[in-house]
Amino acid sequence: MEKLNLVVLPFALAFIISVIVTPLTIFVFRKLGFVIDPAKMPHPAYIHKRPVPKGGGIPIFLAVLITALIFLKADKHLTGILVAMGLTLVIGLIDDVRGMSPRARLFFNFAAAGIVVAAGIGIAYVTNPFGPGVIDLSHPRLSFYLSGRLHEIWLWPDLFALFWIPILMNAINWSSGVDGQASGMIAIAAFVIGLLSFSYSADIAQWPAAILAFGLSGAFVGLTIFHFYPQKIMPGYSATTLAGLLLAVLSILSTTKVGTAMMVLAIPLVDAGYVVGRRILSGKSPLSGDRGHLHHKLLELGWGRRRIAIFYWVVTALFGFLALNLNAQMKIFAIVGLAVALAGLLLWMYFGRSAKQSGQGNG
Repeated sequence: MEKLNLVVLPFALAFIISVIVTPLTIFVFRKLGFVIDPAKMPHPAYIHKRPVPKGGGIPIFLAVLITALIFLKADKHLTGILVAMGLTLVIGLIDDVRGMSPRARLFFNFAAAGIVVAAGIGIAYVTNPFGPGVIDLSHPRLSFYLSGRLHEIWLWPDLFALFWIPILMNAINWSSGVDGQASGMIAIAAFVIGLLSFSYSADIAQWPAAILAFGLSGAFVGLTIFHFYPQKIMPGYSATTLAGLLLAVLSILSTTKVGTAMMVLAIPLVDAGYVVGRRILSGKSPLSGDRGHLHHKLLELGWGRRRIAIFYWVVTALFGFLALNLNAQMKIFAIVGLAVALAGLLLWMYFGRSAKQSGQGNG
């Protein structure tokens, strides 16, 4: 029963808080005029027709914060996570209301990651996908004295976390273009990571990661009710970057199962890699916005928004199931296979349809 409570209680509490706070956020943001009107604020990412508020980070932050404070004991790890969440929420809301430059947003992504790393969260080892045992990342270490105390920087774990967190924050944010798409995908991914931590429930050190994961999942299920088509609120930069931050941290804490997070979030990660590569090859900034993401291409194919959102949910759930049942080597094969399949699909939609449309125009 105690193990079941690790799933039900954090999930239910975060869900209830999210369901209560989200409509309040919608009401306040509309009253204050904090809405995104595509007619007045044209942007490649805006595909909705009517003014819609952002600010989804508020219910997510409060739901996860309250869940953590009730179910977890404060330590340096939790304190670092909550402080990083607070910074991410503030920057996210500024972007949701007023907008920020991509470079400024990226700077604060790294700042939030730096707070997490400073709290001692990093990857000391990874499972060896090509043989038995693990790959030790705990060396080299840089030692120094500060305020009379010895401190150590574990170079590779800290560098990995410092880049992994911003990567996931941006990848998830870029996969939030369609009603319900990101919120449902994040809810599923967090639940899978929670199950992963729960599978190691004999190790009490994994319980905080499970509680945070199920809390995050419940919070986004609550948000999805209002985000699914027709959306009444958009998650905004505040909610998607909070999700990226927490999922990245949880993948590190959950017995360093970063491979599981990479697999369950393979679509946004592969899509982000493809988009960044295409922008660089075309001489554009990798942070510039455009309509070249997978969900944009599916819209061009005539897919409806509900269909796209459900497609993302189903693929995320499928790969989440596989991630929980495959070994490290098979996960790599699955991720590579999905990457190749998505790359082929994107290239076909970009070049094949462009050539077809060009031929029809000349005919």
